[in-house]
Amino acid sequence: MTKLLSHISISPATLADAEAILEIYASYVRDSSVSFEADPPSLAEMEARISANLCSHGYFVAKEAGVILGYAYGSQYRPRPAYNTTAEVSVYLAPQAKGCGLARALYKVLLAHLAARGFHTVIGIVTTPNPASVRLHNACGFELVGTLREVGRKFDNWHGTAIYQRMIGNDETAA
Repeated sequence: MTKLLSHISISPATLADAEAILEIYASYVRDSSVSFEADPPSLAEMEARISANLCSHGYFVAKEAGVILGYAYGSQYRPRPAYNTTAEVSVYLAPQAKGCGLARALYKVLLAHLAARGFHTVIGIVTTPNPASVRLHNACGFELVGTLREVGRKFDNWHGTAIYQRMIGNDETAA
């Protein structure tokens, strides 16, 4: 564990965290193809997203000295009852928190939470290319199960997605 991680706490998000979460996410929307959104959501929309996923799937923040450095959450994979035990998972980090194992630590907490709630499968969707996210998903025990070519267009470029899957069942060691 790096020095940075020794001072990090991971806890469930609250609506009071929405502004800091939005600040982190907005940079991914504005400056990268990691998110296919064209514009960052409003604060009210981010609060609604947190509320919706916090109760059903989990939403966690990583803080150091009260400052949010990253977050991870689960969400509904698809809206059919057959998918009720499958969750899509995502993690986002502030620039200064990248490369220190924080994303993996967030996923570990989130996956354990989802397993304890009875989820069976988790899905990670990675915009390609994104070598850092590929490394993260591989390190957390996900398996590449498919790719979709040129399904999103952002910044005048076509982007594909890689679909990663992990079975969690009752695996309490989740990452």
